[in-house]
Amino acid sequence: MASKKAGGSTKNGRDSNPKYLGVKKYGGQFVQKGQIIVRQRGTRIHPGWGVAMGSDFTIYATVDGVVKFHERKGRKYVSVIPE
Repeated sequence: MASKKAGGSTKNGRDSNPKYLGVKKYGGQFVQKGQIIVRQRGTRIHPGWGVAMGSDFTIYATVDGVVKFHERKGRKYVSVIPE
C-alpha cells in the first residue's frame, strides 16, 4: 500500500520565450540597407522614407543612412536619411 497521497499534475510550468521587441537603432545612428530599426507588434511606429515594414510589423532600412524619428498628425514615423 502507498503511504503517500498521489501528487497529481500541476497546471503551471509553461512560459513563452521572450520576443525581444523594441527599438534596435536610435535617432542619429547610421544604418545599412536591410538592418532592423524597430521590432514591434502592430504599427506603434509607422514607416517613413527609406524604410519598409515586414509582415510582422518589423521596420527595416531600404537605404544606407542615418535614422530619424519624427511625428506628424499625432503619428510616430521613422525614416532613414541617405548620406
